[in-house]
Amino acid sequence: MDQIGQLLSDPAAWAALLTLIVMEVVLGIDNLVFVAILSNKLPPETRQKARRIGIGLALVMRLLLLFTISWVMGLTKPVFDLGLTGPPGDHRVPSFETSFTWRDIILFAGGLFLVWKATREISHSVNDDGGHESETTARAVGIGFGSAIAQIIALDLVFSIDSILTAVGMTDDLPVMVAAVIVAVGAMLLAADPLSNFINRNPSVVMLALGFLLMIGMVLIAEGFGAHIPKGYIYTAMAFSGGVEMLNLWQRSRKARAQAKKAH
Repeated sequence: MDQIGQLLSDPAAWAALLTLIVMEVVLGIDNLVFVAILSNKLPPETRQKARRIGIGLALVMRLLLLFTISWVMGLTKPVFDLGLTGPPGDHRVPSFETSFTWRDIILFAGGLFLVWKATREISHSVNDDGGHESETTARAVGIGFGSAIAQIIALDLVFSIDSILTAVGMTDDLPVMVAAVIVAVGAMLLAADPLSNFINRNPSVVMLALGFLLMIGMVLIAEGFGAHIPKGYIYTAMAFSGGVEMLNLWQRSRKARAQAKKAH
């Protein structure tokens, strides 16, 4: 209790908390987009339940990882090395890291899964005959409730490890990290239904979101090989693309209203 009291009276702890909440919310966007895309493939009556379970599991997983910090930090220790390193300035060796940690392996596997999932969904969207979404459609693309939850859990693990390692790098205070994670996941929970419904109502946004997942998957694969891409570049690209899509939606909405007026 004394430690918590000291943290509450420490301006630096509040600054760290606010900064970490923002970081965790931003990092949770990837997770939220995946949950939205996947849950929208389920029958309407089970979508909200899948989102609640998926995001709830993300919270549990993050908190468990926070309370096993020593194990999480151990994931950054090299597991094996390909032995392709050379002396400085030797251009005959690859520029990426050749020693791999469990974090690298998990990120690489998660990236491959996202690339496969996004590519498969894009293929389904392109070849869709325009029929209404239903349980039959969900079965046709290989999505059932149990399968959806299993896939969400798998990606929750990948995103949770990345999230917790970011938190550990920003502060040493466990209560601050726990509070930031709870607030960030709470924000995800509030945003899940509106985001999923918006994506479901706008087919072009579905394709954009799948493109985001494809990009995120490639970034995870690159990070698995030690190519550290600044997150700011990724989110700037996503924000720009999202802004362009909002302009397209606004333009289509105005045209639709104009045509409706002419019809009357």
